[in-house]
Amino acid sequence: MLVTTAGRTTEQLITRAKRVADELEILYRDRHDASINRMQQQYKEDVFVVGKDRYVIYPLNSSEPIFFHPNSAMFRIKRLMKGEHDPFIQSAGLKHGMTILDCTLGLGSDSITASYVVGKKGRVISLEGNCYLAYLVKNGLQSWDSGSDEINKAMRAIEVKHVQLENYLAKLEENSVDIVYFDPMFEEAVSSSDGIKGLRHYAIYSELTEQTLHEAKRAAKKRIVLKDHWKSTRFKQFGFDVHIRPTSKFHFGVIEL
Repeated sequence: MLVTTAGRTTEQLITRAKRVADELEILYRDRHDASINRMQQQYKEDVFVVGKDRYVIYPLNSSEPIFFHPNSAMFRIKRLMKGEHDPFIQSAGLKHGMTILDCTLGLGSDSITASYVVGKKGRVISLEGNCYLAYLVKNGLQSWDSGSDEINKAMRAIEVKHVQLENYLAKLEENSVDIVYFDPMFEEAVSSSDGIKGLRHYAIYSELTEQTLHEAKRAAKKRIVLKDHWKSTRFKQFGFDVHIRPTSKFHFGVIEL
């Protein structure tokens, strides 16, 4: 990975890009009016572009750039505002004031929706194992203007941590969160969803293990929630009660504690 600026470069943008490079501990390269594709081919690296209003990752040999956007969280929260239900929130039994550990942040849609529900008295801790995604999403959550004060507050309140979920769970105190949530990026899930194709390059394909579930059960007070493909054998393997969604490729599994 290398860092550069957007096409219309200014001294201020260069300074910011160099700061980003320092924080990520990777090289900064001057743009010199070169296209992203040309820089990729020249340096054989992915490119992290610092723009005026957003950051964008361009993976090498991929046509799918990665950038932060609230995505489905926008309309999901608007539905909740109208008194409608959200399958994730409903399955998790998430309520105002609760603490949820989202072990698989991704681009943050579930974390944003959860943050809106738990409110300022609650807490959303979101883990991302890839340092570039963690940096991209953490900055996006703090700077994106959704046009809604409620959604902005929900984004700003999320605590993003760059850490491997297994390591973080192992260090949590007993009964320290209400809910532990897993939405792993398994191969089948990735190939079936256009919305997350750009994440393939950085996905950490963690397998759910007995040890991980053991630590989650120790840390959570109320329940463990798993989102997975409807064909997944993990629901049965680990004893999840499946909330079947007939029209969806994904179901939610719940272990009550």
